[in-house]
Amino acid sequence: MAAETAPAPLLRVAFVGKGGSGKSMISGTIVRLLGAAGEPVLALDSDPLPGLAFSVGIPQHDAGLPEEAVVERPEGEDGPRFRLAEDAVTLAERHARVGPDGVRFLQIGKAGSRAGGNQGRSLHAFRHVAAGLDDGPWHLVGDLPGGTRQPFFGWARWARLVLVVVEPVSASILTGRRLARLGQVEGGPRVVAVASKVDGPADTELVAGRTGLPVIAAVPHDPAVAAAERLGSAPLDHDPDAPAVQAVRSLLVSLRSAGGVA
Repeated sequence: MAAETAPAPLLRVAFVGKGGSGKSMISGTIVRLLGAAGEPVLALDSDPLPGLAFSVGIPQHDAGLPEEAVVERPEGEDGPRFRLAEDAVTLAERHARVGPDGVRFLQIGKAGSRAGGNQGRSLHAFRHVAAGLDDGPWHLVGDLPGGTRQPFFGWARWARLVLVVVEPVSASILTGRRLARLGQVEGGPRVVAVASKVDGPADTELVAGRTGLPVIAAVPHDPAVAAAERLGSAPLDHDPDAPAVQAVRSLLVSLRSAGGVA
């Protein structure tokens, strides 16, 4: 009898970087590729500005987890002030939207909207739901907001691998270099770079040399991606054969072969 093949590990990857670097396009395309392959995947959007929903192909909405998703401990009891009202999987199933290819999409409330106001309980619930999904049942692919604040305050602790998306320009490289410090935290996830919007090997080498991070993929500057963004369309739907989409396909192969820890 042939030996059974062990199931591939579930991915736990978070994308960070300067705003406009292309992290939403890359993470959203990874999500869709997993869904199209029939794999269970949950997109985690903790960026208070829109972006990931468009790249996944989900109509934009503003609401995140409701404040009722967490409850306050009774007076006199020990432990954390807040806890989840239900287990993390139940909350994710209840509140995640289902998009193309069966992907699930969970977000914090968006900035500038009534539904996305500064709701401490909702933010607390989102973080604890993400942390509570370590054992499945989905691949987790997260898009964090541009900059360094969220990553350094623990928003990527659920991830096994943090991918810093870096353009070959000074401001993006500076952000990437700062985010590289995440890899120096004992017990933290591994941190690598994705060179984005590159025009050739020299750009990729520039990103690697000036951030000090290993570059595991290079996504080319691609007019098809800009066209998809203008239309509010997922790049995978707009042009599945676009060079940037093909580069993300290759990145996913690398992530899958390494179990999410490239």
